[in-house]
Amino acid sequence: MSSKHVSTLIVGSGPTGLGAASRMSQHERTMHMKLDYLLIDANEEAGGLACTDVTEEGFLFDLGGHVIFSHFDYFDGLINAACGTDTWNTHQRVSYVWMRDRWIPYPFQNNITCLDVPDQIKCLTGLVAAKAKPMDGKPKNFNEWIDKVMGEGINEIFMRPYNFKVWAYPTSEMQCSWLGERVATADVDKAITNVLNKTVAGGWGPNAIFRFPKEGGTGGIWKNVSKNCVPQDKQQYNSKVVKINAAEKKVTLDNGDVITYDKLLSTIPLDMTLRMVAESETEDVAAKCRSCADTLAYSSSHIIGIGLRGVNPHDTKCWLYYPEDNCPFYRCTVFSHYAEKNCPDPTVMLPTLQFGDGRSASGSQPSSGPYWSLMLEVSESAAHKPVDMDKVVKECIQGCLNTKLIEAGTEIVSIYHRRLEHGYPTPHVDRDGVLAEALPLLKDRDIWSRGRFGSWKYEVANQDHSTMLGVEAVDNMLFGSREFTLNYCSLVNERGRKYTDMKFSI
Repeated sequence: MSSKHVSTLIVGSGPTGLGAASRMSQHERTMHMKLDYLLIDANEEAGGLACTDVTEEGFLFDLGGHVIFSHFDYFDGLINAACGTDTWNTHQRVSYVWMRDRWIPYPFQNNITCLDVPDQIKCLTGLVAAKAKPMDGKPKNFNEWIDKVMGEGINEIFMRPYNFKVWAYPTSEMQCSWLGERVATADVDKAITNVLNKTVAGGWGPNAIFRFPKEGGTGGIWKNVSKNCVPQDKQQYNSKVVKINAAEKKVTLDNGDVITYDKLLSTIPLDMTLRMVAESETEDVAAKCRSCADTLAYSSSHIIGIGLRGVNPHDTKCWLYYPEDNCPFYRCTVFSHYAEKNCPDPTVMLPTLQFGDGRSASGSQPSSGPYWSLMLEVSESAAHKPVDMDKVVKECIQGCLNTKLIEAGTEIVSIYHRRLEHGYPTPHVDRDGVLAEALPLLKDRDIWSRGRFGSWKYEVANQDHSTMLGVEAVDNMLFGSREFTLNYCSLVNERGRKYTDMKFSI
């Protein structure tokens, strides 16, 4: 067992932790400051929830549907400095909703012209009724917001079932302050015009054009940030925090080592941080920490990857949405479309594991490609939506068959499954009250809890947001600067806005 001290300890090497560490490094170079900091992580290498796994057969799968689009020049500069500017594929988003046995262009609420007439009528009458009745005060929850903005028809047909599949919580238990650019509203005039003219709308949202690495997946970005933008002697891996003593300003690692600090930036999930901090607090503070931790809601995620032999039959489709109960997944990404090297080289010889309809292919001889792949996401919550670990892969493959993603004779050559306990930080109706109490309580103890789960704000949980949460936390620690991304989420997410006031430089 050993002990050491650093002025600033950063826990977690995902986008937030690496954003913080790279900002420290930048300040050292450009401002000629000598900063005493250390980044630690429980895993063997950088990436956090933005890492990429590689199957035995050579298929890459991210831990969810990650793509690169950005609100910040600083973020662009950081990842370009880490990876170079010629290492990216640029894609136009091609997304659809699969329901009623057909493809409906995304977003659904702008394309109800693609539905049968009875469904069109239900959606349009709901939209008209919603517009005719002015919103009386702020909606109490997400479900009420959908009804008041889009109408009961769109809510019943798409929004309510789809969002339950995503969040594993009913929309009536979710607040609506997180929405911003995350959910397209519906325009009744355009909706009626599109239906009458049989016009399809598209192109909505901040990620209509996105980047993806040519090789290494999303995880490769953060490995490069770790390698090229943060000194190696400022990073320590295989170091899991198991205790936080806020009074003594020390963390204990799973191997018994102790690190003391002056300031702590933690990207550990907030509920876990609060429970660890509670262990060394007075009884009343400990009770408050545990109450906050118990109130925070989250869903777990199952990532299922399927490697397939043949040519991708889905053209340029990127990610696809599934609101119906004919499959367990809410989203499918045609992951092979993002980068050629997300699949093995066509010359690689692989046996067939099984066929699309579940038939065994035991004894099949290895043969060559080409190969393509699908990445499926399934949500889980203890409160509302349990998932059977032993059946979910089989059910997903059957779901691919049901929704015509694959055919009965499609050859499956690789199967991947990983469960993330903390998958989505749920914007529950009680969330903001918890954050208003918990985050200041920790900061009063010189703990900045930041990141996708550190600050528990899904509305600023993309990779660019998460990076800036770390960057701005460091500036707040060092100079007292405001944390814009954390505290002004709706302004950060103003559509089309790009923040150019901060640059990353080597």
